[in-house]
Amino acid sequence: MAANLKEVRDRIKSVKNTQQITNAMKLVSAAKLRKAQMAIQQMRPYADKLNEMLRNILSNLDGDVDTEFGTERPVNKACIVVVTSNRGLCGAFNANVSKAAIELVENKYAEQRANGNLSVMFIGKKGFDYFKNRYPDLNFIKDHMEIFNDLSFDNVATVAQGLMKSFQDQEFDAIDVSYGRFKNAAMQFAEAEQFLPVAKIENEGGGNAKADYIFEPGKEGLLSHLVPSILQTQFYKYLLDTHASEHGARMTAMDKATENAEELLKEMKITYNKARQEVITKEILEIVGGAAALESA
Repeated sequence: MAANLKEVRDRIKSVKNTQQITNAMKLVSAAKLRKAQMAIQQMRPYADKLNEMLRNILSNLDGDVDTEFGTERPVNKACIVVVTSNRGLCGAFNANVSKAAIELVENKYAEQRANGNLSVMFIGKKGFDYFKNRYPDLNFIKDHMEIFNDLSFDNVATVAQGLMKSFQDQEFDAIDVSYGRFKNAAMQFAEAEQFLPVAKIENEGGGNAKADYIFEPGKEGLLSHLVPSILQTQFYKYLLDTHASEHGARMTAMDKATENAEELLKEMKITYNKARQEVITKEILEIVGGAAALESA
C-alpha cells in the first residue's frame, strides 16, 4: 500500500509540473497573440480592399494591356502553398490547414497529380510533416519553410515574387494557398484560396463586373507596378493570418490542457486520500487486534 501511495504522489507531482508548463505556454502565446492579432487586424481591411480593386481592374482591362496575372489558361501544372506553423501543441490547427490543402490535392488538382504535375510548397514545418508520408508522389518545395523566423514584408514579398515569376514563366498555370484565417483567439478557420490567376469579379448576369477606373499617368506603366505590389500584400496577409491563428489556437489548447490538469489533480488527490485512509485504518485495526490479543492472554 505504501508503494501505491508513493506512486500516486509521484503522479501528482508530475501532473503539477505539466500544469505549470502548459500555463506558462498559455501566457507566452497570449502575449504573442496580442502583437500578431494587431498586425492582421490592421492589415486585413487594407489587403482585402486592394484585392477587390485588383480583381475589378483585371476584370475590365479588355485585353488593352498585359493582364498576365489575371489570364486563365489550361491548368497543366499547379502549385499549392501550405501555410502552417513551425511548432505543434496548438490543437488541430495545423491538421485542419493541411486537410484544406488535401481537399485541393484529391479533388481540384487530381488530374495534375496523376500526371505528376502537382507541386506543394511548404511554409512552416508542420505542413511538410503532415504531407511527407501521406503523399510521397507530390513535388515538394521546402525552400521557405523557415520564413516565420523573419516575418517581415520584404522577406515574404520575395516568396510572393518567386511564385508570380513561376506563373509568368508558365512553370505553374495555377497557384492556390491553404492557410489559417484568424477570427478571434478562440476561432480560426482553415481556408484554401486561389492566388493566381487572380479571380475575376462577376456580376449578377454572370459576366465580369464593370468598374470605371481612371489611370494616370498611364494604364500599362501603372499596372506593371500596382498589380505585383497588391499580390505581395495579399500573400503577406495569408502569413499574418496564419501567424495570429497559430498563437490563438495554442493559447486555447494550453488553457484547456491546464484546466484538464486541474481536474486530473482533483481526482488523484481523492485517490491519494482514500489510499491514506486505508493505510491508517489498517494500522488502527492491527493495533486494536494486537491489544485485544494481549488482553486475552
